[in-house]
Amino acid sequence: MEAVAVIVALIFAVLVALAVIATVRTVRAVKRGVDRTVHQARRTVEDTRLKARQFAQPGAAGEVAQLRLSLRTSMRATQDALQTAAPEDPSLSEALALFQRLSAHGHELDDELKRLETEPDKTRIAARLPELRERTARVKDSADSLRFAAQDRARRFADDDLETLSGQIRMEAGALRHWSDEPVGDAPAGRADGPAAGAAAAAGEPGEPGEQPEPRAITGRDRERDAWRAPGYSWQKTGRPESAG
Repeated sequence: MEAVAVIVALIFAVLVALAVIATVRTVRAVKRGVDRTVHQARRTVEDTRLKARQFAQPGAAGEVAQLRLSLRTSMRATQDALQTAAPEDPSLSEALALFQRLSAHGHELDDELKRLETEPDKTRIAARLPELRERTARVKDSADSLRFAAQDRARRFADDDLETLSGQIRMEAGALRHWSDEPVGDAPAGRADGPAAGAAAAAGEPGEPGEQPEPRAITGRDRERDAWRAPGYSWQKTGRPESAG
C-alpha cells in the first residue's frame, strides 16, 4: 500500500509540474502577444502623427518629420524582409548581422530627429538639417540595398525551382503519352497487338476475339463520384451540389 501511495504521489507531482510549466508558457505567450500588439499600436500612432506633422508644418519642422517617417519605413521593411526569409535561407545570417549594426545607427539617428521636433529654435533646426538629411539618406540606402538583395535572391530561387519543376513535369507528361510505343514486331503470327488488334476486331476478322462492349456514357453520378475521389486544393473552386448531373 505504501508503494502505491508513493507512486500516486509521484504521478500527482508530475501532473502538477506539467500543469505549472504549461501555465507559465501560456502566460509568456500571451505576454509576448500583448507586447507585440502594444508595440504595433504605438508604431502606428507614431507614423500617423509624423504623416500629419509632415503636411501640417511646412518648412524645417515638416522636413524633420518626413525624414523620420522615411527612415522608419525603410528600416521596418528591411527588417521584415530579412526576418521572413532568414529561416529558409541560412545565407542571410550575415545580412541580418549587418542589419543589426545598421539598426544601431538608425535608432541613434531617429532619436536625434525626434529631439529636433521639440526644438524651439528654427534656425538651429535649419542648420542641422543638411547633415541629418545626408545621414538619413545613407542609412536608408543601406537598408534598401539589403532588402532588395534579399528579395532578388528569394525571387531567383523561386524561378529556379519553378523551372526545374516545369522540366520534370514536361518529362513526365511526355512519358505518360507513350502508350503506343511498345514494339509490335515480336507478336506471334496470326495475332495482332495494339492498334492492329483494334482494327482487326473492328473489321470482324475471323479468329479474333469477339466484339468489345461499347463504352458506357458518363453520367452525372460518375462525375460526382470522381470529383469526390479527386484531391482538392485551397485555390480550387468547389462546385455546388445542385449543379452535379
